[in-house]
Amino acid sequence: MTLQTARPEAVLFDLDGTLVDTAEEFELVLQAMRADRNLPPLLKQTIRASVSNGAAALVTLAFDCPADSTGHEELRQEFLDRYEKSLGLAARPYPGLRDLISALGTAGIPWGVVTNKFRRFAEPLMAALDFDPAARALVTPCDVATAKPDPEGIILGCRQAASRPENSIYIGDHWRDIEAGNRAGCMTVAAAYGYLADNDDPAQWGADLVVHSSEELAISINRIIQ
Repeated sequence: MTLQTARPEAVLFDLDGTLVDTAEEFELVLQAMRADRNLPPLLKQTIRASVSNGAAALVTLAFDCPADSTGHEELRQEFLDRYEKSLGLAARPYPGLRDLISALGTAGIPWGVVTNKFRRFAEPLMAALDFDPAARALVTPCDVATAKPDPEGIILGCRQAASRPENSIYIGDHWRDIEAGNRAGCMTVAAAYGYLADNDDPAQWGADLVVHSSEELAISINRIIQ
């Protein structure tokens, strides 16, 4: 399957698991918290499969502590505080995507990020990664009334990038990314290399294109921006 579209006015990405591999930073924090409590390490893949579900889900996974149970909020806050201190230390753009950002800049096509990661974390992470050119758009849950899968954030991201949703591409590694992009009217790409759970099937999300590696994503986008 190929992405059938004219030269896009903008390309927007989800952040964790799509543009940037941040799982190691989450792993380091969770494993340290478990070690402090004399708990054995979790399998890395177990953590990676839950990254897209957010801090509350990671705390539940690591400590068998449901979100409505006593102590969950304290653990969540500890996790977030520790994670904030580690931003950018281990996170890396996926292979080929830094070059893709450069190619978008050369082609004069703005790019940006629409994420469910709060600005407290997204902004310093993006600054630490120092993409060139810099993102034209950065939309977090702090900027909208309703986060993905609501399309509000993607529509705002397109506005920041001075593009029309119907002439823009949105790329994400979770069904809610694709639903949000489709509802916004964008062309959508499912990043099947991201933080997928065992029962996830990106082919069923309704994306215009499914890619299985970041290199495949870069090739697909480069084909339509030349």
